[in-house]
This record gives sequence, structure tokens and C-alpha cells, in this order.
Amino acid sequence: MPSPAPTPYDAIILGAGAAGLFCAAVAGQRGRKVLLIDHADAPGKKILISGGGRCNFTNVNTQPDRYISANPHFAKSALGRYSAQDFIALVDAYGIGWHEKTLGQLFCDGSARQIVAMLLDECAKGGVQIALGQPIGDVAHAEGTYRVTYGSKTASARALVIATGGPSIPKMGATGFAYDLARQFGLKVVEPRPALVPLTLGGEETLFRSLSGVATEVIVRAGKTAFREAALFTHKGLSGPAILQISSYWRHGEPVAVNFLPDTPAGWLTTAKRSQPRATLRSALGGLLPDRLAATLAERLAGDKRLADQSDKLLAQAERLLGAWDFHPNGTEGYAKAEVTAGGISTDGLSSQTMEARKVPGLYAIGEAVDVTGWLGGYNFQWAWASGHAAGLAI
Repeated sequence: MPSPAPTPYDAIILGAGAAGLFCAAVAGQRGRKVLLIDHADAPGKKILISGGGRCNFTNVNTQPDRYISANPHFAKSALGRYSAQDFIALVDAYGIGWHEKTLGQLFCDGSARQIVAMLLDECAKGGVQIALGQPIGDVAHAEGTYRVTYGSKTASARALVIATGGPSIPKMGATGFAYDLARQFGLKVVEPRPALVPLTLGGEETLFRSLSGVATEVIVRAGKTAFREAALFTHKGLSGPAILQISSYWRHGEPVAVNFLPDTPAGWLTTAKRSQPRATLRSALGGLLPDRLAATLAERLAGDKRLADQSDKLLAQAERLLGAWDFHPNGTEGYAKAEVTAGGISTDGLSSQTMEARKVPGLYAIGEAVDVTGWLGGYNFQWAWASGHAAGLAI
């Protein structure tokens, strides 16, 4: 008995995360017949856990230079045509309360569930058919038509959108499926790696693990890139917003320089020596840093000597080290702790206007699956909305 003919659609979108949901809603509301498939049993799982359950849904400071890609210009078009303000207007239209936390980061006042409910409502307005808990089987392309087997069913469409994200947070069901599919259709993949991820320390630097739980504001630098935010010591190494940010730029073998005292003027230690000669480095640092951190740094630099007993040259050297303390991470905590994946489907093979593969008509890639990775703080969600919008208008 021949297998039944596949159900026809205008577009099949693989992945019901932020990018896939938004793309489906945009296309559906343009009159396209859309099927949205996900192997997970619920949509928007990463949305629900983001921002501590309040979803850091965008950043008002979104600019293309806050994204990492082999082609730094690729994101400009989509981000320029669908801005943070555009998404805020949609959130406002649904009466979802929000607030700015720090550095332009916007969060729901209530729950991330409100964002998922909004996206599902937008999909419903476009008549999008959503198939959840459906593992994707065979994906084939012939004579201008894509054919997808999911669960026990088969569907076909002239457009196929890869929106299955990257392998970060595998416990949420994340995989490298997008890359396998891209390679199947001849698209290149930029080597994926964990991003926005804690760094691990080994060797002598394991001593700093005793500071687990201590946080302080720093400037952290890798190469020419620097961020000023809080750093957190953990039982494995370094974390906190500043470290997560720099992790996207850090490469194995490179040091990460931490300025523990970004607000102290040059020569502050010799000045302290003149005004408080009986003070120790530990007590001088104690007024500027958490006690445990002050003690550990002072011990490494000067023991318990009084400032008066140390030369100006030694104090200047201590000051330099405190302003650029080199850590040598031996790795990261991997995809399990990475908020996003850097690398992914190469932008070289995609149109920045539509997200369509240049050499494979009707094939699109959006969101985290693509080699575009934003800073911490709502930037990756804005890329999901913008890239999903661009493809949604094209299919």
C-alpha cells in the first residue's frame, strides 16, 4: 500500500523556540499556510527559563556591533528592519508589564510565560499549525519542494526554515540538529562553541576557588574587548555577567585580565602609604573589595606587611597587578552551562535580507542556529525576533 501523500503547506518551520515562533506568526499573518514542528513537548522552553523566569526579551541598546559573527555586517539588515522598539510595541499591545534592569536589559514584570503566550497567540492569529513532541525524521528536497517526516506524519512545502537553535543547554533538549541539516543541503558551518559561559580555572589558580560565592564589579578584558560588570568566583572558576560576556570573545590558551579596582586613581597605594603607613595591603584593599577577596589578593602580593615597610616600586607593581590580574582559564563549563552557542550556520551562504540560503531556494536559517551571537542581556532574543521577522516576510 503506497504511503499517503504529504500534507501540503507554504512553509515548514523546524523549532518552536523564540525565532521559530516569531517567524511562524509573521508568515501566518501574511496568509501563508505554516506548519511549526518541535521535538519538545512544549514551545519556547528556553524563553521560559531566561532571565530567572522573567525573560530578558530585548535590549534597548541593540546595535550590530554587539554581535559576534565571522561576518560582522551580516546582522545589520535584519536588526535595522525589526528593532527592539518594534518588539516592545508588540509586548505593550498585549499589556505585558516590563522594566529595565541594567544596561538596557528589559524583563517582564511578571513571568516569561507571558511572552510565550503572546507568541502562541500571534501564531493562532495566523492560523499556524503547531506539532509538538514530534521528533523530526527524514528531511528531503526535490523539484522545489521540501518533504519532512515528523512522528508518523509527512508534510511538504516550498519553504523550509531551520530554527532549531544550537546545542547550548542540552537538558532543555538542545542539539546540533541545525548544523547536520545545513550540511545536508551544502551549507557551511562555522565551528560552534559554548558562549556566555563560565570559565574554569586549573593549576595554581584553583586556589581562587576558595572564594566561591564572592562577587565584585570589575573590568575584564580578552584581547581588545573589555566589559565592566560583576564577576563571581565559583567552585570551578569564574562566572558572573562580566565573565559570561568575555567568554564569547575568549579563546583557549589566552589569558583573561581582570581589573579588580576600576575606580581607583593611579598611585592610590603610595598615597595610602603616606596617609596610613601602619595599614597593610589587606586592610587597604578591605575598604574597596569583599573581605575574602581582599585577603586572598593581599596574600598573593605582599603577605601581611605594612605599607610603610614596602617600597614605592613594589606598591606600584602591586597596583598594576590589581589593575590587570591575568587568569589563565583551562576551559569553560561547556554547553551545559552556556546560555548560547557561538558559531553555527555560516552567513556566507545566506541572504542578510531574507535569511534564505543563496544556493538552495526556499531554505532559510534563523536565530541561534546562525553564526550570529549577541551579548548577554536580551541581545540574542532581539536577533531571534529580527531574523525570524526577516524570514517570515520572505516565505
